[in-house]
Amino acid sequence: MNRETSFAAVHRPPTTALMFADGTPRKALLTAVIVGTLLTAINHGDYFLAGEMPAVWKIVLTYCVPYFVTTWGAVTGKLAQLKRQARLAASNAGVSST
Repeated sequence: MNRETSFAAVHRPPTTALMFADGTPRKALLTAVIVGTLLTAINHGDYFLAGEMPAVWKIVLTYCVPYFVTTWGAVTGKLAQLKRQARLAASNAGVSST
């Protein structure tokens, strides 16, 4: 294990901290409301215009997917940032990052 890997492993916050910090839930909820509503209109609009109701689980899933995708993107972005910081710290300490 190289020094960069050990630095990132030791200083990596728990996944739940990455998921719920820095306003991630708020951003994910806002994205879910906007994108979920748009996708619901596109995917189920014909039902609504016909006066029918699509399966509720499909509507719920239509809102959940953008929420989880936004959260996943935030977590992976934070992990990438931690990796860059570890690489920078290792290079500043005179350790090769390869």
